[in-house]
Amino acid sequence: MTGQLAFLCILITCVGAVLFSLGLRLDRIERRICALSRLEAKLDLLLIHSGLEYDPYAHLPPAVIESVQAGRKIEAIKRYREETGAGLKDAKDFIEEVQRRRGLA
Repeated sequence: MTGQLAFLCILITCVGAVLFSLGLRLDRIERRICALSRLEAKLDLLLIHSGLEYDPYAHLPPAVIESVQAGRKIEAIKRYREETGAGLKDAKDFIEEVQRRRGLA
């Protein structure tokens, strides 16, 4: 009985430590997201003030455009990743948005 109680106390302590650690990490992530949001808002204001418009879909590398127009989605994703260094999910989402905007999806 005493061994089980000691094990339970250790288990509860470990779970509490893990939850505390996760809480700290989430707090840091939340602060970074807030900082990025503030930077994004400032960039938006600078773009508006200078009369510029940012469209990430306007100037695609020619190899990516060629692949999208040919309907070779996987190749387009691969080429976009090679050109930009984007991750697989981001590249896939980006290419799907390009296809949607061009009426190819």
